[in-house]
Amino acid sequence: MGSHFWQMGLYFWVCFSAISFIHSVNSQGFGGGSIEGTVHVNGKDAIGKIDDDFICATLDWWPPEKCDYGTCSWVRASFLNLNLSSIILLNAVKAFSPLKLRLGGTLQDKVLYATPDNKQRCVPFQKSTTEMFGFTPGCLPMNRWDELNSFFQKSGAKIIFGLNALTGRTIHSNGTATGAWDYKNSESFIRYSVKKNYTVHGWELGNELCGHGIGTTIGASQYVSDTASLQKIIHDVYKGIEPKPLILSPGGFFDAKWFKDYTDKTTTSLDVVTHHIYNLGPGVDQHLIEKILDPSYLDGIASTFSNLRDILKSSATSAAAWVGEAGGAYNSGRHLVSNSFVFSFWYLDQLAMSAAYDTKTYCRQTLIGGNYGLLNTTTYEPNPDYYSALLWHRLMGRNVLATSFSGPKKIRAYAHCAKQSVSLFMPQL
Repeated sequence: MGSHFWQMGLYFWVCFSAISFIHSVNSQGFGGGSIEGTVHVNGKDAIGKIDDDFICATLDWWPPEKCDYGTCSWVRASFLNLNLSSIILLNAVKAFSPLKLRLGGTLQDKVLYATPDNKQRCVPFQKSTTEMFGFTPGCLPMNRWDELNSFFQKSGAKIIFGLNALTGRTIHSNGTATGAWDYKNSESFIRYSVKKNYTVHGWELGNELCGHGIGTTIGASQYVSDTASLQKIIHDVYKGIEPKPLILSPGGFFDAKWFKDYTDKTTTSLDVVTHHIYNLGPGVDQHLIEKILDPSYLDGIASTFSNLRDILKSSATSAAAWVGEAGGAYNSGRHLVSNSFVFSFWYLDQLAMSAAYDTKTYCRQTLIGGNYGLLNTTTYEPNPDYYSALLWHRLMGRNVLATSFSGPKKIRAYAHCAKQSVSLFMPQL
């Protein structure tokens, strides 16, 4: 190892040790055997570099009526009805100093922003089986946006806001959406935010509209044009203001051809390429725990990380890769699984694996809401993964080191330079 890394300190992030322990107990009896292995860390060069505020979480739009498999797990978890006076919630966010919060989700492309110059009636989302995504269009009142920003300022959160990218388009029966993005309402909302001196770290265009899309899809070439429109809005509205917010897109599931077409043509108007991950399948899956504890299954997502990294490296864009939303199991996860200790085996491995492929930020679905929140939906008390996220945030430095493990497949190791210059584990040399 390079001595400079030892002097900085080094932290190992060892995943699946508990799984291996369980395997040993089952096969040999408690204390009936030992497991040996060798970890090798190449300390000469970093293979990736994450953001200092790598840990990110999401807040969603889902109203209380959002139910999956007979379970309604959103209650007061939408940022439209979240209890912003909760001291537990405030302290949970403040503990990260800062925590990136991505505000968005499925319903963001059905939202009207009730800015002063918008004359349309502001109505809430209503459940409807005939509507795309199961709800009618909804609205963000500006007084609620004001309340949210007061909370963000107190908590020190860094906000990424997902804009409605479907306005102005025609949605066809074959699932495609055509026409240019009508950005008037989004521009009005951005101008309102700047006028109120609200700090938005980044503006993201659309949610799961790329590739095959969820509900509908937009072609890569059209998305390039729409991203350029967002860039022009940011340039005009934030004129004389530095630093300007990031421009993020497309916030959907990775499709190699679509992402390559998009990034090859979006060379100057994009800061971050975001993608979503639900690699465990539906929350109703009875084999969810088996998947979480199966390293070979979890390895399947590595190709997504590596393919996106290679696309960005070969493209003229300077955009970085983020995981913009990852809940593991879609349709709100599964109670007593995705909000329990066992889920940390999926989550910690995801954080470490994505970092090893030069992902800069990882946004967990959700901070609160569904059965996969870092916080309990009703009490706002931390779930086990909250502590996993906080531990990562405080220990793992920006430089990611090439790490390998020789031994049982159910143990894997990752290493970063320590976040602080003095290591808790390594001797001073």
